[in-house]
Amino acid sequence: LFIFLFASGEKYAPDRSSTAGGKHNSLRKLKPILGGLAALAVLIIIVAIALMVRAKNARRKSYSNDENIEAAVMLRRYSYENVKKMTNSFAHVIGKGGFGTVYKGKLLDASGRDIALKILNESKGNGEDFINELASMSRASHVNIVSLFGFCYEGSKRAIIYEFMPNGSLDKFISENMSTKMDWKTLYNIAVGVARGLEYLHNSCVPKIVHFDIKPQNILMDGDLCPKISDFGLAKLCNNKESIISLLDARGTIGYIAPEVFSKNFGGASHKSDVYSYGMVVLDMIGAKNKKRDETSRSNKSSMNFPDWIYKDLERKETIRLVGDDHITEEEEEEEEKIVKKMTLVGLWCIQTNPSDRPPMRKVVEMLEGSLEALQVPPKPLFDLPLVTAWDIIKDSQETSTLSTQSLLERKTLPTDQDTVIVSKEMV
Repeated sequence: LFIFLFASGEKYAPDRSSTAGGKHNSLRKLKPILGGLAALAVLIIIVAIALMVRAKNARRKSYSNDENIEAAVMLRRYSYENVKKMTNSFAHVIGKGGFGTVYKGKLLDASGRDIALKILNESKGNGEDFINELASMSRASHVNIVSLFGFCYEGSKRAIIYEFMPNGSLDKFISENMSTKMDWKTLYNIAVGVARGLEYLHNSCVPKIVHFDIKPQNILMDGDLCPKISDFGLAKLCNNKESIISLLDARGTIGYIAPEVFSKNFGGASHKSDVYSYGMVVLDMIGAKNKKRDETSRSNKSSMNFPDWIYKDLERKETIRLVGDDHITEEEEEEEEKIVKKMTLVGLWCIQTNPSDRPPMRKVVEMLEGSLEALQVPPKPLFDLPLVTAWDIIKDSQETSTLSTQSLLERKTLPTDQDTVIVSKEMV
């Protein structure tokens, strides 16, 4: 065709109108395709960014847990099948709590040593309570801290294996010896031992640990009545320079929780929160020893707010009434009175409402081991006010709590199986 046109003298000219029309139609067809591809690209970018942010947050959230679990890698890890063998298929229950059930068992090695094995309740998420307890106990090594032997971690099946305490918990030990003559020297030694254990956690352990759930049920007694702090499910690991601890929720057991753990109006949560709980334990030891006596006393001390009646006795210099043993010599009576008064004063100093007024545990040990004459009667804490008024102070400053029907500042002995409470800050 080209040759023919060239030969005929006519120039070849393509049909430009038809070509332009074809291009226009092609572009019109491509526009929706290009638009769809662009939208898809934007969507992919958005999803990719969202996944990256989520992964970053997840890594940040689990960083501390990963760091904590690394502390336990040197511990022996047992399979769940071995756990069943150790406990004879969970035949012997020795305790129950808010975090799990404790069974008695034996190690499978040649020693056949008695052990306590706690099976934790199935928890949501990454098992923060399990990691907390495992990491805290694996870091602590002290005569007044329960020794950890190993753990089991198979999905939702989680267990902690530690030394068996033949004399059980402090509250059980006191209640079983309530009707018999209690050696106040033994109670004093228990108080000193717990104080030394807490002092170690607060100052010598690396990193430092705040327990946040000190109570008689979490103090175990070995065969020689040496007290050992246990149950670190609510514990917080602290940096050396960290004094105030940020808590997302209030934690502890009613009757032993420091006021600042529930309300920031009383200050920030810190190692002084453990000091408060320790003080209530010491006063509980004294109150438990004289529970029967108080209920039948003519002075009707049982109807008074605890520990208000203790202040009344101190004011009247009637500390000897705390002893309550009628068949002892005058010399023994004098020695026991000094011990009881020292424990009383130390306990009252520890439960001061303002955290800054409470002594650190190092000072508490010094007070217990020092002379009675060096101790002064501390000012009355908020307990001197009516209990309802004290709770109203908290409610007036914040939203009412689901626990508002029971004063957080009321002192009462809880049942052995009383669950530890964790309350969201949004609720209080």
